[in-house]
Amino acid sequence: MKAMKHKYGYDPAEALAHLSASDPALQELIARVGPFALEMHGAKSLLESMLRSIIYQQLHAKAAGAIHGRVLALLEPNGGVTAEAIDCVSDTALRQAGLSANKLLAIRDLAAKCREGTVPSLAEAKKLGDAELVERLTAVRGIGPWTVHMLLIFQLGRPDVLPTGDFAIRLAFKKLYRKRKDPSTAQIVKHARKWQPYRSVASWYLWRSLSPAGGT
Repeated sequence: MKAMKHKYGYDPAEALAHLSASDPALQELIARVGPFALEMHGAKSLLESMLRSIIYQQLHAKAAGAIHGRVLALLEPNGGVTAEAIDCVSDTALRQAGLSANKLLAIRDLAAKCREGTVPSLAEAKKLGDAELVERLTAVRGIGPWTVHMLLIFQLGRPDVLPTGDFAIRLAFKKLYRKRKDPSTAQIVKHARKWQPYRSVASWYLWRSLSPAGGT
Protein backbone atom coordinates (compact mmCIF):
# COMPACT_ATOMS: atom_id res chain seq x y z
CA MET A 1 0.00 0.00 0.00
CA LYS A 2 2.96 2.37 0.34
CA ALA A 3 3.21 2.84 -3.42
CA MET A 4 -0.50 3.65 -3.67
CA LYS A 5 -0.28 6.07 -0.78
CA HIS A 6 2.51 7.91 -2.57
CA LYS A 7 0.51 7.90 -5.81
CA TYR A 8 -2.60 9.43 -4.29
CA GLY A 9 -1.19 11.32 -1.32
CA TYR A 10 -3.29 9.12 1.00
CA ASP A 11 -3.81 5.45 1.77
CA PRO A 12 -6.84 4.06 -0.13
CA ALA A 13 -7.18 1.16 2.34
CA GLU A 14 -7.52 3.57 5.24
CA ALA A 15 -10.03 5.63 3.24
CA LEU A 16 -12.20 2.64 2.41
CA ALA A 17 -12.15 1.39 5.99
CA HIS A 18 -13.24 4.82 7.26
CA LEU A 19 -16.01 5.26 4.67
CA SER A 20 -17.36 1.73 5.15
CA ALA A 21 -17.47 2.15 8.93
CA SER A 22 -19.14 5.55 8.79
CA ASP A 23 -21.81 5.03 6.11
CA PRO A 24 -23.64 1.70 5.52
CA ALA A 25 -25.01 2.78 2.12
CA LEU A 26 -21.56 3.75 0.95
CA GLN A 27 -20.18 0.50 2.34
CA GLU A 28 -22.60 -1.42 0.11
CA LEU A 29 -21.64 0.72 -2.88
CA ILE A 30 -17.93 0.11 -2.27
CA ALA A 31 -18.55 -3.64 -2.14
CA ARG A 32 -20.55 -3.47 -5.37
CA VAL A 33 -18.09 -1.32 -7.33
CA GLY A 34 -14.94 -3.03 -6.09
CA PRO A 35 -11.39 -1.75 -5.55
CA PHE A 36 -10.58 1.95 -5.63
CA ALA A 37 -8.94 2.68 -8.98
CA LEU A 38 -8.93 6.42 -9.53
CA GLU A 39 -6.72 7.27 -12.52
CA MET A 40 -4.46 10.24 -11.92
CA HIS A 41 -3.82 12.78 -14.67
CA GLY A 42 -0.24 13.01 -15.83
CA ALA A 43 -0.03 16.74 -16.59
CA LYS A 44 3.36 18.27 -15.83
CA SER A 45 1.96 21.62 -14.67
CA LEU A 46 -1.24 23.32 -13.58
CA LEU A 47 -0.97 25.43 -16.72
CA GLU A 48 -1.10 22.28 -18.84
CA SER A 49 -4.17 20.98 -16.99
CA MET A 50 -5.99 24.30 -17.05
CA LEU A 51 -5.23 24.90 -20.72
CA ARG A 52 -6.81 21.57 -21.53
CA SER A 53 -9.82 22.30 -19.32
CA ILE A 54 -10.45 25.64 -21.01
CA ILE A 55 -10.25 24.12 -24.49
CA TYR A 56 -12.56 21.22 -23.61
CA GLN A 57 -15.28 23.36 -22.04
CA GLN A 58 -18.68 22.95 -23.72
CA LEU A 59 -17.31 20.90 -26.62
CA HIS A 60 -17.62 17.25 -27.58
CA ALA A 61 -14.48 15.33 -26.74
CA LYS A 62 -13.55 14.62 -30.37
CA ALA A 63 -13.76 18.26 -31.46
CA ALA A 64 -12.03 19.49 -28.31
CA GLY A 65 -9.26 16.93 -28.73
CA ALA A 66 -8.59 18.11 -32.28
CA ILE A 67 -8.38 21.76 -31.19
CA HIS A 68 -6.22 20.85 -28.21
CA GLY A 69 -3.82 19.00 -30.50
CA ARG A 70 -3.54 21.96 -32.86
CA VAL A 71 -2.86 24.34 -29.96
CA LEU A 72 -0.16 22.05 -28.57
CA ALA A 73 1.42 21.90 -32.03
CA LEU A 74 1.58 25.70 -32.09
CA LEU A 75 3.22 25.80 -28.66
CA GLU A 76 5.76 23.05 -29.28
CA PRO A 77 8.25 25.09 -31.39
CA ASN A 78 8.25 27.75 -28.67
CA GLY A 79 9.12 25.43 -25.79
CA GLY A 80 5.93 23.49 -25.15
CA VAL A 81 3.10 24.29 -22.74
CA THR A 82 4.40 27.36 -20.94
CA ALA A 83 3.16 30.90 -20.42
CA GLU A 84 6.04 32.16 -22.56
CA ALA A 85 5.13 29.83 -25.42
CA ILE A 86 1.52 31.00 -25.31
CA ASP A 87 2.73 34.60 -25.52
CA CYS A 88 4.75 33.74 -28.63
CA VAL A 89 1.72 32.50 -30.59
CA SER A 90 -0.47 35.11 -32.27
CA ASP A 91 -4.18 35.53 -31.66
CA THR A 92 -4.79 34.76 -35.32
CA ALA A 93 -2.97 31.43 -35.14
CA LEU A 94 -4.83 30.41 -31.98
CA ARG A 95 -8.17 31.37 -33.48
CA GLN A 96 -7.35 29.41 -36.63
CA ALA A 97 -6.59 26.42 -34.40
CA GLY A 98 -10.23 26.53 -33.38
CA LEU A 99 -10.35 28.62 -30.21
CA SER A 100 -13.39 30.81 -29.69
CA ALA A 101 -12.87 34.46 -28.82
CA ASN A 102 -13.75 33.78 -25.17
CA LYS A 103 -11.39 30.82 -24.91
CA LEU A 104 -8.60 32.86 -26.45
CA LEU A 105 -9.10 35.52 -23.79
CA ALA A 106 -9.16 32.82 -21.10
CA ILE A 107 -5.89 31.30 -22.31
CA ARG A 108 -4.23 34.71 -22.47
CA ASP A 109 -5.38 35.37 -18.91
CA LEU A 110 -4.13 31.95 -17.84
CA ALA A 111 -0.67 32.76 -19.18
CA ALA A 112 -0.69 36.13 -17.44
CA LYS A 113 -1.79 34.61 -14.12
CA CYS A 114 1.02 32.04 -14.40
CA ARG A 115 3.63 34.73 -15.04
CA GLU A 116 2.49 36.83 -12.09
CA GLY A 117 2.37 33.83 -9.77
CA THR A 118 -1.38 33.62 -9.13
CA VAL A 119 -1.27 30.17 -10.72
CA PRO A 120 1.46 28.36 -8.78
CA SER A 121 3.94 25.83 -10.02
CA LEU A 122 3.08 22.19 -9.41
CA ALA A 123 5.66 22.03 -6.62
CA GLU A 124 4.20 25.10 -4.92
CA ALA A 125 0.63 23.85 -5.37
CA LYS A 126 1.47 20.71 -3.42
CA LYS A 127 2.22 22.90 -0.40
CA LEU A 128 -1.00 24.93 -0.59
CA GLY A 129 -4.36 24.07 0.95
CA ASP A 130 -7.42 23.21 -1.09
CA ALA A 131 -9.27 26.44 -0.28
CA GLU A 132 -6.32 28.64 -1.28
CA LEU A 133 -5.91 26.78 -4.55
CA VAL A 134 -9.61 27.20 -5.34
CA GLU A 135 -9.34 30.93 -4.62
CA ARG A 136 -6.21 31.42 -6.70
CA LEU A 137 -7.10 29.27 -9.68
CA THR A 138 -10.66 30.56 -10.05
CA ALA A 139 -9.13 34.02 -10.51
CA VAL A 140 -8.32 32.84 -14.04
CA ARG A 141 -10.93 33.79 -16.63
CA GLY A 142 -13.07 30.77 -17.53
CA ILE A 143 -11.99 28.63 -14.57
CA GLY A 144 -14.66 27.82 -11.98
CA PRO A 145 -14.72 25.77 -8.79
CA TRP A 146 -15.68 22.54 -10.61
CA THR A 147 -12.56 22.67 -12.78
CA VAL A 148 -10.36 23.24 -9.74
CA HIS A 149 -12.05 20.44 -7.82
CA MET A 150 -11.28 18.03 -10.67
CA LEU A 151 -7.66 19.18 -10.68
CA LEU A 152 -7.41 18.69 -6.91
CA ILE A 153 -8.77 15.16 -7.12
CA PHE A 154 -7.25 13.87 -10.35
CA GLN A 155 -3.91 15.68 -10.54
CA LEU A 156 -2.93 16.65 -7.01
CA GLY A 157 -4.45 13.58 -5.35
CA ARG A 158 -6.21 15.52 -2.60
CA PRO A 159 -8.27 13.18 -0.38
CA ASP A 160 -11.03 15.44 0.90
CA VAL A 161 -12.62 17.26 -2.05
CA LEU A 162 -16.41 17.31 -2.47
CA PRO A 163 -17.45 18.59 -5.92
CA THR A 164 -21.06 19.46 -5.09
CA GLY A 165 -21.33 21.40 -8.35
CA ASP A 166 -20.92 18.19 -10.33
CA PHE A 167 -24.23 17.00 -11.81
CA ALA A 168 -23.23 13.33 -11.66
CA ILE A 169 -22.36 13.58 -7.96
CA ARG A 170 -25.77 15.07 -7.22
CA LEU A 171 -27.55 12.43 -9.28
CA ALA A 172 -25.61 9.56 -7.72
CA PHE A 173 -26.26 10.91 -4.22
CA LYS A 174 -29.98 11.14 -4.97
CA LYS A 175 -30.07 7.53 -6.19
CA LEU A 176 -27.88 6.03 -3.48
CA TYR A 177 -29.80 7.62 -0.63
CA ARG A 178 -33.18 7.27 -2.34
CA LYS A 179 -34.09 10.94 -2.27
CA ARG A 180 -37.39 11.89 -3.88
CA LYS A 181 -36.20 15.40 -4.68
CA ASP A 182 -32.90 16.61 -5.99
CA PRO A 183 -30.61 17.11 -2.99
CA SER A 184 -29.42 20.60 -2.18
CA THR A 185 -25.77 21.44 -1.82
CA ALA A 186 -26.33 21.91 1.91
CA GLN A 187 -27.83 18.42 2.23
CA ILE A 188 -24.90 16.79 0.47
CA VAL A 189 -22.35 18.76 2.48
CA LYS A 190 -24.06 17.88 5.75
CA HIS A 191 -24.23 14.17 4.93
CA ALA A 192 -20.65 14.13 3.66
CA ARG A 193 -19.25 15.28 7.00
CA LYS A 194 -19.13 11.63 8.00
CA TRP A 195 -16.94 10.92 4.96
CA GLN A 196 -14.23 13.36 6.01
CA PRO A 197 -11.29 13.32 5.48
CA TYR A 198 -11.91 11.13 2.41
CA ARG A 199 -14.66 12.88 0.47
CA SER A 200 -12.67 12.54 -2.79
CA VAL A 201 -12.78 8.76 -2.46
CA ALA A 202 -16.50 8.80 -1.69
CA SER A 203 -17.04 11.03 -4.73
CA TRP A 204 -15.19 8.55 -6.95
CA TYR A 205 -17.52 5.78 -5.80
CA LEU A 206 -20.55 7.99 -6.45
CA TRP A 207 -19.32 8.57 -10.00
CA ARG A 208 -18.71 4.86 -10.48
CA SER A 209 -22.21 4.03 -9.24
CA LEU A 210 -23.63 5.59 -12.39
CA SER A 211 -21.66 3.32 -14.72
CA PRO A 212 -23.29 0.08 -15.94
CA ALA A 213 -20.93 -2.02 -13.84
CA GLY A 214 -21.41 0.00 -10.69
CA GLY A 215 -25.12 0.70 -10.80
CA THR A 216 -27.87 -1.24 -9.12
